[in-house]
Amino acid sequence: MSDSVLLERAGAVALLTLNRPDRANVLDLETGHALVGCIERLAADTGVRAVLLRARGRQFCAGGNIADFVESRADLAGLLDRTIPPLHRAIQTLATLPVPVVSALNGPIGGGGIGLALCADIVLAAESMKLRGGYSAIGLTPDAGSSWLLARRVGAARAKEIFLTNEPLSARECLAIGAVSRVVADDALQAHALSLVEALAAGASAALGRTKALLDGVAGRSLEAQLEFEHRGMVASGATADAVEGVTAFLEKRKPIFIGR
Repeated sequence: MSDSVLLERAGAVALLTLNRPDRANVLDLETGHALVGCIERLAADTGVRAVLLRARGRQFCAGGNIADFVESRADLAGLLDRTIPPLHRAIQTLATLPVPVVSALNGPIGGGGIGLALCADIVLAAESMKLRGGYSAIGLTPDAGSSWLLARRVGAARAKEIFLTNEPLSARECLAIGAVSRVVADDALQAHALSLVEALAAGASAALGRTKALLDGVAGRSLEAQLEFEHRGMVASGATADAVEGVTAFLEKRKPIFIGR
């Protein structure tokens, strides 16, 4: 099994770590298969109540492996056709997990790394983080969900500018346009991310999952449909032990102890 991606458990938290710092954590065929394998394992683990996506080294993810592109330039389309499906399956599964996902961006992101980074529910960025599209600079187009995920966060017009011009954006610029959720000092990023994901894991995870589903699909629903979805979600949540514990703890003026999904 490849060690390009590591999956560990820390209590109810799953730690998903890109583990190729010497290669800028590129998303090649090996990493794509490793990612989907790890993510499908954690998706099947009902003890997981929150996920932290992180990377080793100075760069979160450079995107595709340009060295592989050069080596396979006689059949670049064939290489891309083999590389993209496992990566896309990994992104889809991670983005739709019924538990909170936090990404901690410890450095620059580009290409497919944008999609991987932004498929999280909460995106934390170190001060040293930078975002650059990069695709059109080498005659390619976005993948790994980067076009959808970036446009959803910053709007289609701004996403076009980012992908068409390939001008890099700093962490603070990304925060200003809504591409990331928070910016944290480099030396505090990992501790801050772990503290956040542990707090989320201690929450009412079934309710958090239903909240994700409500918000992720809101753009495709009418108000009437959203109200009906809210109604069903509230009734389902109200039937859980966590809801009983939550209102009891509120009445007793204490911190609730949720058992999760």
